[in-house]
Amino acid sequence: MAALKYAGMDDTDSEDELPPGWEERTTKDGWVYYANHEEMKTQWEHPKTGKKKRCAGDLPYGWEQETDEKGQIYYMDHINKRRTYFDPRQAFTVEDVQVKPKRYDGNTAALEILQGRDLSDKVVLITGANSGIGFETARSFALHGAHVFLACRNQTRASKAVRLITDEWHKARVEAMTLDLASLRSVQEFAEAFRAKKLPVHILVCNAAVCTQPWRLTEDGLESSFQICHLGHFYLVQLLQDVLRRSAPARVVVVSSESHRFTDLVDSCGKVDLALLSPPQKEYWSMLAYNRAKLCNILFSNELNRRLSPHGVTSNAVHPGNMMYTSIHQSWWLMTLLFTLARPFTKSMQQGAATTVYCAVAPELEGLGGMYFNNCFRCLPSLEAQNEATALSLWELSERLIRERATAPKAL
Repeated sequence: MAALKYAGMDDTDSEDELPPGWEERTTKDGWVYYANHEEMKTQWEHPKTGKKKRCAGDLPYGWEQETDEKGQIYYMDHINKRRTYFDPRQAFTVEDVQVKPKRYDGNTAALEILQGRDLSDKVVLITGANSGIGFETARSFALHGAHVFLACRNQTRASKAVRLITDEWHKARVEAMTLDLASLRSVQEFAEAFRAKKLPVHILVCNAAVCTQPWRLTEDGLESSFQICHLGHFYLVQLLQDVLRRSAPARVVVVSSESHRFTDLVDSCGKVDLALLSPPQKEYWSMLAYNRAKLCNILFSNELNRRLSPHGVTSNAVHPGNMMYTSIHQSWWLMTLLFTLARPFTKSMQQGAATTVYCAVAPELEGLGGMYFNNCFRCLPSLEAQNEATALSLWELSERLIRERATAPKAL
């Protein structure tokens, strides 16, 4: 109060009442400002509360805004034939509140992030969306109006997922399409089928993955974990690159994992080594293959952002959460047992989908990419994942593999 008294502002009953010598005025577009006639100056903030305000609504019936010979705005009441410099709408001012982005964490659910949002103008494409985190991501978007495509290998399971969502909300726009990332031919067929729909892609979530898989080669002759987790997604994005550009602003979200920290990809010359990414059976260890594939995800996302962000398409990588119980581990009985025992302490699928959803819609991330998020927070990936030379080397290797193994690829 002493400070107010010193400033001559302690002689009014209400904090909104102006001190002597001050006047409240409005701009032509309704913003309120304050004139100090003693010091001959103006300011946007109320001299006592420090708040900013603007007028709400239109002028009352019979009122008109005019400008005098000095350029000052006045208001004409044509019904009562009177003129005033006081905006009659000032009785209905609203505070100009600076809305700060809400803070989320590992306990946040995807639906909480989307609460109150209308996504009816968005088209979302999610790989591996028939179960687990992918399903919860798709469900969350669909329940907020987005047109969601579930790109899945198993059409029976994908159709069931669609029914579960539409049973929850009959107006949900959800479609299932066949996509087998272990087949470059299937990726190409999917891209052609999607392009034929003449739809944009505002959000592309590269979610599908496998973990602890026994060694096997795909029909393209590559180790399955590497192709499903990385190369299939790489080819998909390449084939839909022009669609993403036309849909700008668009976002790509690549689901990775903290396990990317426990491996590297380069040979003694500093180049990404295909023998590490697609090893022979005698040199294969399923967990290491998964770690390498997840490192590929972050490197791919970073290089993709560097190439497409000038065209309005950003890309970020995410870690869905530690100790996430999903069906991704079902190929190895020991991992399944460990996750079953740990299940009471793991995050839910809705919590697991939160970081992906956050990166796909957060207003504060508009135009920003090349980052890695964990529990809705930006964090630093491994030094290897930040290496631009490694990212470029992986990109060039991936392009070469597509040229060599994809059947009649479309021009990129």
